[in-house]
Amino acid sequence: MARMSRTPMLSRRQWLKLCAAGVGAASSSGWLEIMANEAANNPQRRRACILLWMNGGPSQTDTFDLKPDHVNGGPVREIQTSVPGIRISEHLPRVAQNMQDMAILRTLTSREGDHSRATYLMRTGYLPQGSIQYPTLGSLISKELGSPDAALPNFVSIAPFRGFSPAAYGSGFLGPQFAPLLVGDQANPFVQQAGQNYDQALRVQDLTAPEHLSREQVDARVAMLQEMQQEFTASHPGVPGASHQTAYMRAVRLMRTAASTAFNLEEESARTRDSYGRNLFGQGCLLARRLVERGVPFIEVNLSGLNGNNAGWDTHQNNFESVRGLCQVLDPAWGSLMDDLRQRGLLE
Repeated sequence: MARMSRTPMLSRRQWLKLCAAGVGAASSSGWLEIMANEAANNPQRRRACILLWMNGGPSQTDTFDLKPDHVNGGPVREIQTSVPGIRISEHLPRVAQNMQDMAILRTLTSREGDHSRATYLMRTGYLPQGSIQYPTLGSLISKELGSPDAALPNFVSIAPFRGFSPAAYGSGFLGPQFAPLLVGDQANPFVQQAGQNYDQALRVQDLTAPEHLSREQVDARVAMLQEMQQEFTASHPGVPGASHQTAYMRAVRLMRTAASTAFNLEEESARTRDSYGRNLFGQGCLLARRLVERGVPFIEVNLSGLNGNNAGWDTHQNNFESVRGLCQVLDPAWGSLMDDLRQRGLLE
């Protein structure tokens, strides 16, 4: 990048270390501005982030930091990874094969024991305090790296479960223009009705105009809507009105372009879809790859549990069987995502 200051460009490993210090601390260090400057000066090398969010918090001693032969070690066995000397859980063989492109942080700690507050802390870098609403990580990234003119949203949240802390998924004081597009929101009745039909659950709904309307008629209705919204927000300023207007304009932008085909997973081969896993998380990871290819700078995919259990990785009961079942969903999806990104040159 063209050097705008004496601050060096960050590697992926340095970025992970900064994140371990907390989103807020990393942001104040200037790394977001560094990434934004590099993206502006190197448009062919777009920066993007995919966050795989494990709702409830996985047991580290059964996944990435096993304690073999310890009294509290548990029955899970270690396996060798593609990096000599690094071993992880036997339940994550596909992830183990990709360890050469990963960095494990085993020093991240917190004294926070409440799920709601901890979720907010991990996603914003701050504990909830007073009336200040801090933005989630995806909103920060989309503000710095996103394009306001992009057809696709700059922040997409796939299959979120927001029950622990709804505010942890919001754009906070950055405003609604940096809020995520929610796809497969598990609180959405449509997603619940879709059940095992993941093609429908992971699509943005109602982007197609009624067949009896011409393009001119649709444009006229949109123009009327914009005029009404502008009049309303001018006389009723505030977040609710602005959020409503932002959501509608985002939908209109998608309607008018071919960008919405990113959400059509039927364009992928059956073999590719099978490799990710025919479940909401697996197909969500495949969707994340498709969105990165189309320039979306931040996508998160949530693994919030199995068989309707939104407690996810909060496995206080039947821990070992629960972790194994969750890993059977996580491992093929994560492994296929890494392989896919590498084969397409996107890890670079």
